[in-house]
Amino acid sequence: MQTILGLDLPTWWFLVVGAVFTGYAILDGFDLGAGALHLFFRKEESRRIALNAIGPAWDGNEVWLVIGGGALFAGFPEAYATVFSAFYVPFMLFVVALIFRAISIEFRSKEPMRWWRLTWDISYCVSSILIAGILGILLGNLIQGIAIGPDFEFRGSTWDFFNPYSLLTALTVIALFAMHGAIYLTMKTENRLHTKLMILVKNTSRFFVICFVTLTMATLIYIPEMADKFRHHPEFFAVPALTMLAAIGIRRWAEKGIYWRAFLFSGLTSALLLVLVAIGLFPVLVPSSLHPDWDLTIHKAASSDPSLRNMLLIAAIGVPIVATYTIFVFWTFRGKVKLDDSSY
Repeated sequence: MQTILGLDLPTWWFLVVGAVFTGYAILDGFDLGAGALHLFFRKEESRRIALNAIGPAWDGNEVWLVIGGGALFAGFPEAYATVFSAFYVPFMLFVVALIFRAISIEFRSKEPMRWWRLTWDISYCVSSILIAGILGILLGNLIQGIAIGPDFEFRGSTWDFFNPYSLLTALTVIALFAMHGAIYLTMKTENRLHTKLMILVKNTSRFFVICFVTLTMATLIYIPEMADKFRHHPEFFAVPALTMLAAIGIRRWAEKGIYWRAFLFSGLTSALLLVLVAIGLFPVLVPSSLHPDWDLTIHKAASSDPSLRNMLLIAAIGVPIVATYTIFVFWTFRGKVKLDDSSY
């Protein structure tokens, strides 16, 4: 099997897929969090400012989800087929929620009636929470394993996915995104709305810490194999240590009023949490809850070496281009939000 810098091609693709989905979690996480908090803003002007804060970025952030799905299909088609067939109903709900979030943002300002705007405000908030929650349910089930057999076919039911651990993971993801979104909106607002968001940052960060600690305890108790890598490789303990420091850094910079640094630490926390999951699972992509021999690993699920090699070259060119565009958008629309006739 061909290697590059000491790593085989399936491992490289595991890193690529993980990096792309991490980018999605960081970028779409803050606008999903902003949507989850949308109904906390009572005034029409506040809601418009919150929408326009994410307006230039939200649809571009979803590109990372498309890239992640494409990378998973290209690099690990067996895992793609297993996951998408197993999670068929949650994925359909996820797509419907994505559609409603998009049309809520675009349709809200088309009519001036109060009932019209309130309807789309509710739709925007609910769909944002639903998207974050489904992502958490998917992650929680992948951590604890799903009912796949030796043929990698799903042998469970849709209701199996709505178990206590996955629901706790969903709540943690919602809390993380809400905190991330509150910090982002704090950077983009001023005056009374800014003051209100400062309170929301404190409340959502407390809620996230409670959820995170609870989820960590549940993982160690009910899924102790996730800690095996850390027991066998003590150097990996640097990752949870950095995660704790990053979470502490969020509160520290938020209390000092330096919200751009709090936002960076919030994004870093999201990334490190996914790194913890990746370390715990590797080299497994989809664990089987029925038998460990039926786990779908990166080597079982990978495409051929020539395909992986060629697509890795394409990814090395394409992903930096998308990242550059994302940075350009953030730089172009930096600063506080000002409403005008072209605003949502």
